[in-house]
Amino acid sequence: MGAVTDDEVIRKRLLIDGDGAGDDRRINVLLKSFTKWCNSPAGTPEEGFTTYQRMLGTLAQCEFSMGKTLMVYDMNLREMENYEKIYTNIEENITSAHDKISECKKEIQRAKRIRKNRQEYDALAKVIQQHPDRHETLKQLEALDKELQQLSNIKENVDAKLELRKKQFHVLLSTIQELQQTLENDEKSDSDENNQDAPLENGE
Repeated sequence: MGAVTDDEVIRKRLLIDGDGAGDDRRINVLLKSFTKWCNSPAGTPEEGFTTYQRMLGTLAQCEFSMGKTLMVYDMNLREMENYEKIYTNIEENITSAHDKISECKKEIQRAKRIRKNRQEYDALAKVIQQHPDRHETLKQLEALDKELQQLSNIKENVDAKLELRKKQFHVLLSTIQELQQTLENDEKSDSDENNQDAPLENGE
């Protein structure tokens, strides 16, 4: 409730003072001019009409500033909604990145098993080479070479996928850091603007 009350006070203050251009003082001057105009002895019609036009002009300026402030307020609300959507999207991307990393780890484990199998095939090939039957040995070696080539291709594909996932995750982290920096700059800018408005309000 306290935060809501503070927001309402700030909103009403902005509606009165516009963007800090002194609209509250302008309203006070308008009220004083109106009171003086009503209580002053009758002057010439030209002077009364001039004062009347001046008060209308001041009132129009205040209404214009109030309308502009309302537009800025609505725009800030839309920006907040947009930031919330961006946050949600980032969280989804982070979850997706974690899933991709997990899958890449599984692919690495499979690649390690493939490498281990390849080493076992190499050892088996050495044993086969010791057999006297050259023709059968050659056939077995050809089959092993094909399997080794396939395993090598699989490993290259896995390595390429892993490198791609690393680059994608790096880009995602860079984007998140840039967005966080942008949000921090926006919050700092808003804080600086509020600090600039505070002396004006205290002086009034």
